[in-house]
Amino acid sequence: MKKKKAESSYSWKQFFQLLVSTRPSKTVIIAGFLASLITTGAGLLIPLFTKNLIDGFSPSSLSWQLITAIVAVFVLQAVTNGFAIFLLNLMGQRMVASMREKLWKKTLNLPVSYFDNTKSGEMVSRMVNDTVVIKELIADSLPQFVTGIISVVGSLIILFIMDWKMTLLLLVAVPVTAVIVAPLGQKMFKISRGMQKETAEFTGSISQTLSEARLVKSSNAETKEIQDGTAGIHRLLRFGVREAKITAIIGPLMLFVVMGVIVGIIGYGGIRVAAGTLSTGTLIAFLLYLFQIIMPVTTFVTFFTQLQKSKGATERISEILDHEEENIYDGENVDISGKKITANNLFFSYNEDEPILQDISFDTNPGEVIAFAGPSGGGKSTLFAILERYYQAKSGDITVGGQSLSEISIHSWRSQIGYVSQESAMLSGTIRDNLCYGLDKEFSDDELWAVTKLAYADTFIAKLPNQLDTEVGERGVKLSGGQRQRIAIARAFLRNPKILMLDEATASLDSQSERIVQQALANLMEGRTTFVIAHRLSTIVNANQILFIEHGEITGRGTHSELVASHPLYATFAEQQLT
Repeated sequence: MKKKKAESSYSWKQFFQLLVSTRPSKTVIIAGFLASLITTGAGLLIPLFTKNLIDGFSPSSLSWQLITAIVAVFVLQAVTNGFAIFLLNLMGQRMVASMREKLWKKTLNLPVSYFDNTKSGEMVSRMVNDTVVIKELIADSLPQFVTGIISVVGSLIILFIMDWKMTLLLLVAVPVTAVIVAPLGQKMFKISRGMQKETAEFTGSISQTLSEARLVKSSNAETKEIQDGTAGIHRLLRFGVREAKITAIIGPLMLFVVMGVIVGIIGYGGIRVAAGTLSTGTLIAFLLYLFQIIMPVTTFVTFFTQLQKSKGATERISEILDHEEENIYDGENVDISGKKITANNLFFSYNEDEPILQDISFDTNPGEVIAFAGPSGGGKSTLFAILERYYQAKSGDITVGGQSLSEISIHSWRSQIGYVSQESAMLSGTIRDNLCYGLDKEFSDDELWAVTKLAYADTFIAKLPNQLDTEVGERGVKLSGGQRQRIAIARAFLRNPKILMLDEATASLDSQSERIVQQALANLMEGRTTFVIAHRLSTIVNANQILFIEHGEITGRGTHSELVASHPLYATFAEQQLT
């Protein structure tokens, strides 16, 4: 029952509030409506001209003034109609662009914890597929709906004036159609919501598979991924078939109603003409106005169907926009140079019943190297994530120079950190792009070559065909692991950080690459406070302080020699690795 309630919680009010939040231009809306009014007004004059021509037709009644007036009305209708469609389309395109900007800005300001629980492909689907549905509503269906409403209202007013009896006969079809179409529209909304959800999941799944194509190949997992992808395609097919069934019912239904109304009007009007109570011109004009009503009404069905689909599409967009974001500029800008960093009784867990870190405390003096060692799964990477402020400790605090880290803006804190991980992240683009990523300042080639030299990356870059402008491929696949690490170190040099965070930076390298990267890291660590995660104890034997973490707790602390003497498990690790 709870799940059902949650599914129906997204209201039309929320849907329209989301559209209004895009702040469509009032000038464009007013101009579009005025152009639509002129278009409709011109269109409404044509049946009246036709009526007068038929009822009083004679060769002498045709004059150049009348012909000019008719042509002018047609031209005016065509020009203003095109202008109205363009303006309303422009409004729709701008609204969708505004929504995409909001969604993109919101997405990048969401905390890391959100991305931990959401596939990137799903978010791409929200950004692209769902907003396309809304674009089709606003840019395509809405202009037709607006001009159609004006046309229908204008035609009905004139028809009531011409003959109210025949107009009432026409209006009988409206409530009958509404009673049948309304439940179908609600069903379309549910199908659309399921379709958008399934599309997002399918996009997320195939994006993940394609991004790990090498893993798929090396694992001989092609058959499994083909089966999973095919299953997703067939789930989408089922939603598409259900949508097609609704459309198949609505289309013929509307055609049946329209044809019934036309036949009824012609039959009743013919009797009236024969009886002399209705002129032939009036009947022809009535039929012309009837078509000016019927044509828009058929688009109304499309509009309301698209409206239901858009409501389903915006539901998940609203969930993203309503999610609490990370304000990286909230707090003080603090220079952390020469300041002591202290962790006080940190506790953290992803789930209430699974503690990850328990009572973690340590002090780090400026310029010191503090290392985190211990078995896998002990909580070292989580501690790094808390230091990077990807997560907030459940209790306890980190202070910088006696000031709580929570009082310092995230932007200020992260701008003073250089991070080098085991798998150094690289974006598709050039080496230059990756070196300068996230930095507002423009750097000269001399400056870039200087940092690559400090990172021992200049030699291999100089041998590349385009040197600094060499494309690295998606995630840097065109470079070796050691080359990627050295570029990551050069990027850290370019940031000139106050704090270094090295997350097993040499763990995946061969001995020759490791030796070069270690030399580069030694250059980078000089004079900087450094936090290190290491499985290879050879990289941390000279650390000022080593914290040995097991099951989320610090079970030993001290220098390498102190831990060898006092901590049996550390001593075992040292014996296995260093002898």
